[in-house]
Order: sequence, then structure tokens, then C-alpha cells
Amino acid sequence: MTKHYILTLNPSAQHEWDRCTLRNPITAERPDLAALIADAVGEEAGSYLVAVHIEVQVLEKAPIAQPERVSVDVSATQKLQRKELVAKP
Repeated sequence: MTKHYILTLNPSAQHEWDRCTLRNPITAERPDLAALIADAVGEEAGSYLVAVHIEVQVLEKAPIAQPERVSVDVSATQKLQRKELVAKP
């Protein structure tokens, strides 16, 4: 059985669980690997010793978008704010 997922590695993510995520490319849901293995084993109740072979093949790599940095002239902004705060007669 071949399944396709999007793996996102973000070491600077705020939360530990977002540093390495595996998602369905269509629904964006995180796969339930235990359910996938259970589907392959069958429906009969019991405990199974299973061997799982995972072969990873990178099909495409997309860079993580970096936030755009904009430089702001603070002195010009402060002058503008001061003019706006002056009461007009």
C-alpha cells in the first residue's frame, strides 16, 4: 500500500508537536498510522506482532516561506503621530 503525505520540518516552531508534522496532502489531516496498520492486518480481534516497512521517497521539496521583513523609519512615524495628536482650533 502506498500512501502520500506532506512532511513538514520546522525546528523553530513554537510548539514541539509542530516541529515535525505528517499530513494528508488533500485533507491536511494527520494520519492515524495505527489505523492504517490495522486495516492491513484485518478485522479479527487479537494482538499481533507486526513488521512495518517504511520506505521514504522525497518527491518534491518546497521551502518554508520566510516572513517578509519591512524596514520602517521610526522617526518619520513618530513625527506623523505627533502631528495627529495636536488639537486643531
